[in-house]
Amino acid sequence: MEMMTAMTLLNASEGETYSIKDVNTGDDDMKEFLFRLGCYSGEPITVITKKRRHSIVAIKDGRYSLDNNICEAIII
Repeated sequence: MEMMTAMTLLNASEGETYSIKDVNTGDDDMKEFLFRLGCYSGEPITVITKKRRHSIVAIKDGRYSLDNNICEAIII
């Protein structure tokens, strides 16, 4: 049986829309901040562009620049 590893936003492709499965961060303030942006389980997230240290994403009606540490915490 093959084991699936969780894919994070850090591994996502530009121009693709994904469904957020979980936000895996030990920082409650960060999790609450992302929740206020609309970044929570079941919501679609689109990767607009990826740079070396951050990604531009669309969540709900907004565009946000998320650094790689945050992208790594978002499970898709």
